[in-house]
Amino acid sequence: MRVLHLETGRHLYGGARQVAYLIDGLNKRGIQNILAAPADSAILREAASNCVATIRLNTTSGSGFSLYRESLAAIDRHRPDILHIHSRRLAADFWGGLAARKKGTPAIVSRRVDNPEPRWLARLKYHLFDHVVTISDGIRDVLLDEGVPPAHVTTVRSAIDIRDFSTDCEREAFLREFALPDDAVTIGVIAQLIPRKGHRYLIEALPEISERHTNLRLLFFGQGPEHAALEADVSDAGLDGIIQFCGFRDDLPRWLPCLNLVVHPAEMEGLGVSLIQAAASGVAIVASRAGGMPEIVRDEINGLLVTPKNVAELRAAVERLLANEVLRRKMGKAGRQLVETEFSIDTMVAGNLAIYENVLRGR
Repeated sequence: MRVLHLETGRHLYGGARQVAYLIDGLNKRGIQNILAAPADSAILREAASNCVATIRLNTTSGSGFSLYRESLAAIDRHRPDILHIHSRRLAADFWGGLAARKKGTPAIVSRRVDNPEPRWLARLKYHLFDHVVTISDGIRDVLLDEGVPPAHVTTVRSAIDIRDFSTDCEREAFLREFALPDDAVTIGVIAQLIPRKGHRYLIEALPEISERHTNLRLLFFGQGPEHAALEADVSDAGLDGIIQFCGFRDDLPRWLPCLNLVVHPAEMEGLGVSLIQAAASGVAIVASRAGGMPEIVRDEINGLLVTPKNVAELRAAVERLLANEVLRRKMGKAGRQLVETEFSIDTMVAGNLAIYENVLRGR
């Protein structure tokens, strides 16, 4: 089997990291992979050794139609058995699907976000594909609500390499790296700095929490357009000495085990790879009861779920876990067991491969 993968993300996190895992797993199973990605993308370098060919997309023209032309050319040149589109950036899901339909190539698309689309657009776009893969049941429910037939959508959850998250905490190095006091109790938020990730709700909840936990420190891991606005919110709340903006880090596996708690107050989230990483690292989690988050954060098992945008619930959940180290450790252990069972790379690769085979049999 020969699979052409279309991924238009530039950075090697989130969806692009999942594509790299998938290509590696498929290659080990004897599947031939071709990867089409932006010329300056990190995934081209990461996945090239597991591909029989790579295609450097020109994404600077500003025209989605150019992506359509490049997709047509890739199909003509490499004659894939199936096209797998992994990204919505540059409308790749539409233009790639249109190219596959034009050439009669079986195609599937991965849907990684849970924000709704107009019903007419969902019917038009997903009709282009033989099958849709969602990374959570929460996203699948969104598509079903938009009229996509249930038999047309299958959930295959995202995965991580749990071996990357098996290290013990290097406490002294952690304190030095982030200039923390010796007695610091640390909360991590691992998310892009964009409005729907909900950083502002935690900022609003924190003053009362920090009054009772004077050694509390909060680390925001991530980058994004809301950086300046969030820094202003932190200053206005008098939290400059408590909240630290750490930017995007590619060494998170080293530091996650040192966090006392991970909080993810997002308004919506397709699944949340950072939550899988936190669970794998044995860290208890507070997250919103929305999207696919309850599929990785099981309430009262490996974390606590709160109503999105509800600052009072968020504050109470954070305080409860900060006050109970025994419960945090118990939840951390349960989270690691959950990841080992349900979020392994082998499970994710097998799920996608089964869909390829079903689609080809149907053709």
